[in-house]
Amino acid sequence: MQAEKFHDLPLEDVIGDRFARYSKYIIQDRALPDARDGLKPVQRRILYSMYAEGNLHDKPFRKAAKTVGNVIGNYHPHGDSSVYEAMVRLSQDWKLRNVLVEMHGNNGSIDGDPAAAMRYTEARLSPIAAELLRDIDKRTVEFVPNFDDTSEEPVVLPAMFPNLLVNGSTGISAGYATEIPPHHLGEVIDAAIMRIDQPACTVDDLLTVIKGPDFPTGGIMQGADGIKRAYETGRGKIIIRGRAAIEDMKSGRQQIVVSEIPFEVNKANLVRKIDELRLDKKLEGISEVRDETDRTGLRVVIELKKDANAAGILNYLYKNTELQVPYNFNMVAIYNRRPKLMSLPQILDAYIAHQREIVTNRSQYELEKAEARQHIVDGLMKALSILDEVIATIRASKDKRNAKDNLIEAFAFTEPQAEAIVSLQLYRLTNTDITALQKEADELRQKIDELQAILGSERKLLAVIKNELKRVKKTYADERRTTVEEEIQDIKIDMEVMIPQEDVIVTVTKDGYVKRTSWRSHNASNGKDFGMKESDRLLRRFDINTTDTLLLFTNKGNYIYLPVYEIPDIRWKDMGQHVANIVSLEKDESLLEAVPVQSFEEDPRFLVFVTKNGMVKKTELKQYKVQRYSRALVAVNVKGDDEVVSIHTTDGAKLLMLLTHANYALLFHEQEVAPVGVRAAGVKGISLKDGDYVAAAMPVETGDELVIVTQRGGVKRMRVKEVELSSRAKRGTVIFKEVKTNPYRIVGAERVQPNEVLYMRTERNVTEQLDPQTLKAKDRNSNGSLVLDTSEAGAVVEVWKDQRE
Repeated sequence: MQAEKFHDLPLEDVIGDRFARYSKYIIQDRALPDARDGLKPVQRRILYSMYAEGNLHDKPFRKAAKTVGNVIGNYHPHGDSSVYEAMVRLSQDWKLRNVLVEMHGNNGSIDGDPAAAMRYTEARLSPIAAELLRDIDKRTVEFVPNFDDTSEEPVVLPAMFPNLLVNGSTGISAGYATEIPPHHLGEVIDAAIMRIDQPACTVDDLLTVIKGPDFPTGGIMQGADGIKRAYETGRGKIIIRGRAAIEDMKSGRQQIVVSEIPFEVNKANLVRKIDELRLDKKLEGISEVRDETDRTGLRVVIELKKDANAAGILNYLYKNTELQVPYNFNMVAIYNRRPKLMSLPQILDAYIAHQREIVTNRSQYELEKAEARQHIVDGLMKALSILDEVIATIRASKDKRNAKDNLIEAFAFTEPQAEAIVSLQLYRLTNTDITALQKEADELRQKIDELQAILGSERKLLAVIKNELKRVKKTYADERRTTVEEEIQDIKIDMEVMIPQEDVIVTVTKDGYVKRTSWRSHNASNGKDFGMKESDRLLRRFDINTTDTLLLFTNKGNYIYLPVYEIPDIRWKDMGQHVANIVSLEKDESLLEAVPVQSFEEDPRFLVFVTKNGMVKKTELKQYKVQRYSRALVAVNVKGDDEVVSIHTTDGAKLLMLLTHANYALLFHEQEVAPVGVRAAGVKGISLKDGDYVAAAMPVETGDELVIVTQRGGVKRMRVKEVELSSRAKRGTVIFKEVKTNPYRIVGAERVQPNEVLYMRTERNVTEQLDPQTLKAKDRNSNGSLVLDTSEAGAVVEVWKDQRE
């Protein structure tokens, strides 16, 4: 009985060793292409197996299952489906720029349909695949034993054109991935010839002949910088967009017709996505999407509604569907048995070095063959010149072996010459044969001279490579399919394209509930029974359009960017959605103000912020426009325990009135506050005593009147001109007469119009309504009138105004 062996090894060593071996196998023998012939092992084995079985482009098609069986049985001991899928991909003209396998039957589609089973399809090598295998029988490449040592397979194919660039490659292995785009055969060959002629040529030089990738599906490629970077470093990014045209229809409407889609994009999924945009009403203006692709070519028709903005819709489709996709170069290939990120010159150099080896090996092989034949021809010519003696010698011999020995001994023929003489057929002994031999001898001598010249001269060797490449280009090159554009177009989407224009009502409550309501829902309730909590109140109501934007500002100096069309559509009678469900806010953060914006570009307004600690900040409204708004954004930099107490929009030419809790009022010109950026903190607006803070602030004009409310329920109507115009960062003027017991302290103030009423809320949640028109204007030393009994209701804590009902 055999003794069992155990190895006591640390787990990390075992896993590290095994994974390293596994990775090496995946990288070298499965997922990455060779830099010389641009093929992965399974592809090389499929092509070589078809070649070895005589399944060539000038022979009839053969069942795909037979080829797959041969590949698995002789060279590639893996699953049949993986071999068949690789074979199908080699035949798909929307995946490969120049297909290497021709297939009869269903070989899949650009819609992602699978190919028919291999028992139904037939295949053979394509004409250009023969160029990859040309001269493989002339000892051009190294052969190694197959997996079971029953036959041999090539390590690489001779590849008479740079297939790695022509057909590209895509693959993911352990720790490495590759993404090499397909290119135009003629351009790649021109680039290879340029590299042969000028080994030191730069990427800029090569770009004069090789414009960039040429995808089998055509399309438009944008980003010359990305192409150049990729060719220089092996990595780079470009944009591929489908080819689309806007056509006029007889009915006066328009349609977008897509005739080419980006490389590797599934057409069926693209059409479905465009139709979903229509169904989900994310994109207005599309009436129908049809796939009219047939045998004449790809055609997707997007029919538009009357008066739809065709260019805007096309831009939206580029931005939000796979009609435009990014493509990232990652040109990794196996070079000298190792994966390497390669630049364009390095790939061309690897190919040229491979071709030198191929042509040298082929010339060596052909030279040996020609010299061997020349030796035979020399023997035959000599034999014909002494024909009678040769015949006599053969007739006198016992057998073939004895005849050969006698010829060698009598006439100094070599073994191969003697073999050729004794194998000669009688009809060859005619007079004319000597001339044919003489002609053959001359041709052989000429061929030997040529081959020796190729092997002896670098220049002639390279000339042979160039001639081979030119022949392939002349035979197989076709028109370029992909158009190259220098710049990546910046797509601007007109909001009106995406959303239906509709006049709506947007309401914002103090507790932070937001909703959009249609006029139909509002009118059905006659504007009554507005849905909100009893303890809540309406902060703002706007008659607004769905194409507008709402900015919601909080006491913590943040703001929420809310396009109106994204606000939930809720009935007038129902409660809105809380802003915390739209973006996350801090626990003690509350809404302070809402500002509607029609167009940021055309709105000349400023936003003025005043904080509790007396800071003032002014910023242009247009600076608050953003592209991404999934979270609360900074509107003003609020420091420490400070918070915003007032936010107003101005035209930049108003006066600012700041009122403090301790009855100070400061009036200064808004122009003293210079406009700053969104994230700035602002400047000092008022100099505060210890313990004092800003209770109210607003932009005013000299003729305005304010209603100022104190915690004692005292209300005073006062003209703005009662306060002298000063400058910012001063203490200000006292505007209430100081009393010793229970002094008046300002809790709020509003600039009121004749059609507005004032509300006051006390600490015991008692709300009092006041008509400011009943108050007489008082001077700054007056303490106003008491309108509320605070002994029962509690001190006043909040003041606001609203439209008169």
